Amino acid sequence: MTTGKQLDGKVAVVTGASRGIGTGVALELGAAGARVYVTGRTVKPGRIPGTVSATASEIDELGGSGVAVVCDHSDDEAVTALFDRVRIECGRLDVLVNNVYDAPGSARWIGKPFWEVPAAGWDHTFTIGVRSHYVASSLAAPLLIESGGGLIANISSPGSVHYMHNVVYGVAKAAVDRMTADMARELEDRAVTVVSLWPGIVNTELLQMIPRGPDGRRVLTLPGEGDYDLDAAESPHFAGRAVVAIASDPDSAKRSGQAFYVADLADAYGFTDIDGRVPRPPPLPA
Repeated sequence: MTTGKQLDGKVAVVTGASRGIGTGVALELGAAGARVYVTGRTVKPGRIPGTVSATASEIDELGGSGVAVVCDHSDDEAVTALFDRVRIECGRLDVLVNNVYDAPGSARWIGKPFWEVPAAGWDHTFTIGVRSHYVASSLAAPLLIESGGGLIANISSPGSVHYMHNVVYGVAKAAVDRMTADMARELEDRAVTVVSLWPGIVNTELLQMIPRGPDGRRVLTLPGEGDYDLDAAESPHFAGRAVVAIASDPDSAKRSGQAFYVADLADAYGFTDIDGRVPRPPPLPA
């Protein structure tokens, strides 16, 4: 975990934090002393482990303050209520992490050419993964500005600039990174830094369900892209440490509007993953 309480007294919102990268980010923010509002739809453990209340409880155990908020990010009224609650209870906001994304739902289209992905696949990916980030950011921005500045971190992917998974995925991630750049432009005189983060292969709860093969390795096969050794993957905490590093950086404005590999930020700020490594992202497919 992040050491020290460099975010003591700060308030953060992490969307999609029932599991995966969202949980890792939320836990690292909590370990750094922040009060963290974690959102998600999962309230009961299912086939894939993780709930919003479990994440909030772990934050408390780490010395932060976790607040579980059941929220469907396709429901604008629910998202508005979230930020209204933050304003009422805290009167400030310092960090927003836009992470919510339906990875299990989107996995069905990986490797499919665009003519085999229905328009519903486009709508689903953009509603939860692009529009959701815009709505949360638009509601968070006034609070961030009133608080004297802060950070918006959008979890994105190098699929924004290089073919990855399918057309819909790439266009959605390109939209997220363009949103990062343009929001940074409009916030540049408001002391709010906006960045996109590019994790590599992340060993989430979903990928932990992949069994070991006869050779003892856990391998993720992405059609048309390659095979990836999950023992070399990042933990969800790695991206969280990047968020804490930028949120604690008084010169973070120099990064605003840009996208960064998490590994490159680890080099710049001197943090590692939970096992002491600095996992490198896999080579992009040709």
